[in-house]
Amino acid sequence: MEEKKSFRDAREEQEREIKERLSKIKNKIMIMSGKGGVGKSSIAAYLSILLSKKGYKVGLMDIDLHGPSIPRLLGLKSSVTPSPHPGKAFPAKFSENLEVISIEILMEDKDTATIWRGPIKLNVIRQFIADIEWESDDFLIIDSPPGTGDEPLTIAQTISDAKAIIVTTPQEISLADVRKSINFCKKVNMEILGIIENMSGFVCPYCGKQIDLFKKDGGVFVAKAKGLRFLGRIPIEPKVVQAGDEGDISFLENKELAYTKALMEITDRIEELCIKSVH
Repeated sequence: MEEKKSFRDAREEQEREIKERLSKIKNKIMIMSGKGGVGKSSIAAYLSILLSKKGYKVGLMDIDLHGPSIPRLLGLKSSVTPSPHPGKAFPAKFSENLEVISIEILMEDKDTATIWRGPIKLNVIRQFIADIEWESDDFLIIDSPPGTGDEPLTIAQTISDAKAIIVTTPQEISLADVRKSINFCKKVNMEILGIIENMSGFVCPYCGKQIDLFKKDGGVFVAKAKGLRFLGRIPIEPKVVQAGDEGDISFLENKELAYTKALMEITDRIEELCIKSVH
């Protein structure tokens, strides 16, 4: 009986800490996708960097517990640091305005497989909020694994005011899964901030013409059909693919690069929407 009470007390304390921590963060945005391989993690990482470069204090939380990629995309070298409060830690610092937490940061062997069932995953995500002392108070960007499983459901149940950005590619096989993500958000009463169409066209480096490798405008059509906001298109850029493999973010300084330009415009749009919602 005493053990049950102790567990209940710990749970209530964690719940209180989660509410207190989240109350200080103005905007919580979960980046979702219906299927893997659409560039969702890249967008979460680079969107976080661009928001931080605008002067916002940004936290980036990687809840893809089975396939974390945020630390590698960022080339993150730092790790969590102990807090003066028992059982707490500060997230890894990427820059003055950007903090990061990911299960990969906490693992000694980066290639170890995480073979966890739902309850364990739920508790890890809650610990990422309650036990990590986020100093970021403007944005919390959450990189969710593809699909509508335990991880996005935990966020929906834990962060009641989180909003979703859904990433898709133009072809129908991706759009079919996006519709599932949209229905998920409706069922859990999560506001959808908008849809991003990634891998939308490729500019030939030789002739300068755009080639629609994966069709075009699928994200636009879904957004219109569902009455959702379309945030923009991001083209395929081989330089960005290579940069992601190397943890190199220098391409974000090249404002003439079509990928960077598109992502900056989307970041401006998200900033505008979030500022409006706060004020």
